[in-house]
Amino acid sequence: MIDAQNLTKKFDEVTAVEGLTFHIDEGEVFGFLGPNGAGKTTTVRMLCCLISKTGGEARIADYDVGNTADSLKIRKMIGLVPDNVGLYDKLSAYENLDFYGKLYECTEKLRKENIEHFLKMLGLWEKKDVAAGTLSKGMKQKLAIARALIHEPKVLFMDEPTANLDPEASKTVRDFILELKKENRTILLNTHNLDEAQRICDRIGILKTRLLTIGTPQQLKESLGGVKTEIQLVQVNDAIVSAVKKVTTHKVEISDNKLIIDVGNIDTAIPTIIEAIVSAGGRIQSVTELNPTLEDVYLKTVK
Repeated sequence: MIDAQNLTKKFDEVTAVEGLTFHIDEGEVFGFLGPNGAGKTTTVRMLCCLISKTGGEARIADYDVGNTADSLKIRKMIGLVPDNVGLYDKLSAYENLDFYGKLYECTEKLRKENIEHFLKMLGLWEKKDVAAGTLSKGMKQKLAIARALIHEPKVLFMDEPTANLDPEASKTVRDFILELKKENRTILLNTHNLDEAQRICDRIGILKTRLLTIGTPQQLKESLGGVKTEIQLVQVNDAIVSAVKKVTTHKVEISDNKLIIDVGNIDTAIPTIIEAIVSAGGRIQSVTELNPTLEDVYLKTVK
């Protein structure tokens, strides 16, 4: 559904996005993670035909990004939730959606049905006649999401959709994205929220001007080497370390009074290691399995 090959954007001498290559399948939720200034928003703006690309190629469905004739067709088939909601403050929630529905040439019947549908799904129906400028930040964000969907786009771009929202509003938005996923919509999500990305994205790309890595959340976590076991002792000494290394070929790290071993604690090697520690006079306080997190992957990759 979305293809990019060596997509590049420069602003004078500054390269915002460099050589970006990726593919997003129809119905996939794809997430971009990256620090501020990594090029996430720039990438979305290029794909939405809001700014021109400097180099490379990109396609959405059968249309070329950067082709003047295709740009309008792309804009008609996509929805965008920008980092700045940009609503008309004096218009009501309902009037905002109706206005944008008219811009997309939706019929009156479709506008009415979709406005009611999305406002109810997002818990805003009771606020339909309230001026957008008086709504809370979370309500404005949800209204912006409804606006992006009013014309039933096949592809949805969401730039930090839960930024600065309280936990309840964030959960509503996340649940809504999962509902959209069931409708086989293709979604590209920019986020700083690692937990959010792990919960809703099929695949994740970590971006820092260039695409550093890409994969499913599980593949990214496994790239750090899988699970480890942490054994907390009252005290670690040379005799204990020597005893452990005699009974295992797994890598053993020492951190304060902890032994960190490159194997999960359900492995048959762990009971043997524990027995060796006790035989060497070690006093064990706890045994914990350490699973790599998406945060571990992110921090290691961007650094």
